Amino acid sequence: MAYIEIFVDGKGSARAEIDDRNPRTAAEIIGRLPLEARAQLWGEEVYFSLPFGLADENPSPSSEAGDVSFWTPGSAFCIFFGRTQPYSAVNHIGRIVSGLDVFPGVEAGDRIVLRKG
Repeated sequence: MAYIEIFVDGKGSARAEIDDRNPRTAAEIIGRLPLEARAQLWGEEVYFSLPFGLADENPSPSSEAGDVSFWTPGSAFCIFFGRTQPYSAVNHIGRIVSGLDVFPGVEAGDRIVLRKG
């Protein structure tokens, strides 16, 4: 099982367990770690653009709190922490298994670092 550690400066960290729903998407992201970005917010979702694009693999129009996904139109890594649904279909790659409580406190512009876990 693969994991991604998500560090938010001054706020804490979370751990995502990667699943097999979209293995090519997950492998591409994990293969490019570590990555750093600035948080953006949309409802109860933290997202940030990554410096590369990926194709839709097995996109889903819905999400649940804790889902970690890649949104292909915006090349964005998405962390859903509440009831907000994706703007459009996303490639789910895993779920937050610890630290979900960090994300309601994230503010736009916060520095986020993704590392292999």
